[in-house]
Amino acid sequence: MLRAVALAERAAGRTSPNPMVGCVIVKDGEVIGEGWHQGPGTPHAEPAALAEAGDAARGATAYVTLEPCNHYGNTPPCSEALIAAGVAEVVYAAADPNPLAAGGADRLRAAGIRVRHVLVPEADRLIRPWVHGLTASRPYVYAKLAMSLDGRTATKTGESKWITGPEARTHGHLLRQRTDAIIVGVETVLADDPGLDPRPEGVVPAPSLKIVMDSRLRTPAEAKLLSTPGDVLIFTTGTADWQAEDALREQGAEIIRIPSVNDRPSLSAALAHLKEIGCQSVMIEGGGTLLSSVFDDGLVDEVWAYIAPLILGGGRPAISGEGPDQLASAFTLADRQVEQLGTDLFIRGTLQRREEAVCSQAS
Repeated sequence: MLRAVALAERAAGRTSPNPMVGCVIVKDGEVIGEGWHQGPGTPHAEPAALAEAGDAARGATAYVTLEPCNHYGNTPPCSEALIAAGVAEVVYAAADPNPLAAGGADRLRAAGIRVRHVLVPEADRLIRPWVHGLTASRPYVYAKLAMSLDGRTATKTGESKWITGPEARTHGHLLRQRTDAIIVGVETVLADDPGLDPRPEGVVPAPSLKIVMDSRLRTPAEAKLLSTPGDVLIFTTGTADWQAEDALREQGAEIIRIPSVNDRPSLSAALAHLKEIGCQSVMIEGGGTLLSSVFDDGLVDEVWAYIAPLILGGGRPAISGEGPDQLASAFTLADRQVEQLGTDLFIRGTLQRREEAVCSQAS
């Protein structure tokens, strides 16, 4: 099953609005077929693996990260493909929560195929944004932090390259790769001039929408993000300068004026628009004011934090703002993963309020 998860990850950033899914077919202790869903309109993981296995799939066991679908969409039901191939057993990790496609396990059992459901956290993590998108009115939101041990992203003079080491920066591009959109505030554009495009090592980059929250359209027409691969969308307010808008449009940027909150583009309105245009997941990459706003508004679902063994003692904070009055209202991370990346530490987890975590542990 972990091999199936690894296969699914090969399509990171390319399957939206579909989930990432991997499948491995085994017979007599040997892998005879592998497959993964590569994007909308392409075969699902199970048919791809069955095609590689051929006639040898009869009597085999299929391991798949998500319960085989049981409906006709752009492709026929995977449950029927497995039945037609004559597999003897299907082992799946995550149950399909989509009411349009659920029921694959029951269909397989009705056809006389053995079915097992096993809990594999790695498989659940694959489909978090997709599951979120089935019912939520906004995309799944990742908050990415790259900071010193005392929570700073730059020195007091603004020097920020590089807080973290090359291993952490390489790893960070994997997050860019797997999200549909990357969001920064205009202050980050002015201070760092980021390209915002995914640049994963050894992988053809998947396109991501580059987004700037810019209340007064201060994004320079020569900003690097306007020349790197991928479309650019700038959310601004109704009071922004029209001449600046024209200049940015000439550079290929799309400008959308949305309602403002405290003289800044409304994050909720921006996320609602991104959901409407098909974004399943977004990454908030900075700066401190923007990150503070998404945390304060309860819009963060998952955190990816890269922490360098540096202490600056001052400078630009990773998250600015006042924060909670009481520790009980602080955020904590659930389903945590911790990894050493060169000299840096990587911490990943889903976000919840501390009191929610305490209640969950008590129950």
